[in-house]
Amino acid sequence: MRKKLVGNGLWESSRMMLPEHKVAINEHEKSLRLRERVELDEQEWEHVARSVTESLQLQQPIALRLFHPLEELAVIGIVERIDQLKGRFMVDGEWFSIQDIEGVSVQE
Repeated sequence: MRKKLVGNGLWESSRMMLPEHKVAINEHEKSLRLRERVELDEQEWEHVARSVTESLQLQQPIALRLFHPLEELAVIGIVERIDQLKGRFMVDGEWFSIQDIEGVSVQE
C-alpha cells in the first residue's frame, strides 16, 4: 500500500486547480512572450517617412513591420491616406498608428 505523502503522492491525489490560479498562470505565460518595442533612430524614421509618402504618391506597394506585443505584424499594400494630426496611415481601408512602425521595405 502506498502512502499519500510519499514522493509526489499529495499532488497526485489533488489535481484540482482554482480558476483564479489558471488565469494567473495564463497571464504570467503571456507576459513572458511579450515583445519589446523597437525604437527607430532619426535616419530610419526619414527612410520610413519617405517610403510611406512614395507609396501614397506613386501608388506603389510597401511592406511595413509594425509593433504588436504578442506577434510580429506585417502590413503589405499601398498607402491610401495619411492623417498626420492623429498620427496614423491607411492601407486597404484599415488605419494603423505611425508610431508602431518598426521597419519598411518597398515591394517590387
